[in-house]
Amino acid sequence: MSGRTVTLAAITGAHGVTGEVRLKLFGEGVESLKGFRAFGISGKSETLTPKKVRDDGKGGAIARFAEVTDRNAAEALRGSLLTVPRDALPALAEGEYYHADLLGLAAVAEDGTPLGTVIAVENYGAGDVIEIERPEGSKPRTFMVPMHADAVREWDETRLVVTKDFAEP
Repeated sequence: MSGRTVTLAAITGAHGVTGEVRLKLFGEGVESLKGFRAFGISGKSETLTPKKVRDDGKGGAIARFAEVTDRNAAEALRGSLLTVPRDALPALAEGEYYHADLLGLAAVAEDGTPLGTVIAVENYGAGDVIEIERPEGSKPRTFMVPMHADAVREWDETRLVVTKDFAEP
């Protein structure tokens, strides 16, 4: 997984006049950001060094970065994605996964029949659901599979195996 990055937040705009920014979080709250000394900016070579990150009370965060000293600089970052190397994320226990690790995996049936590619991982409240895009020309174009042992027998860095009861032909 070396070289891969994971997006943890998006800058949605400036907060105040001193260079703070508002963040939309993609992880498990503000605590998921506090362990990192620097964030990459998706598509750019520079990094941002956090000085302070706090909860905004609305499900997002407010951050101050050493490199951002005024409102204009903060506004210029609107829409930027904050990334970290995949290898910098904490190790996972058996059976756990990062959504980013599932995206792009080949989905196959238990007999090895190709089903498509994992394009999204959603959670509607009852657990994660994986969206699989079928090969070009297939109808329907996508289908969804719950991410639990009855539906997904196993997964690794290259593929995700869907049980026959959930593998739509």
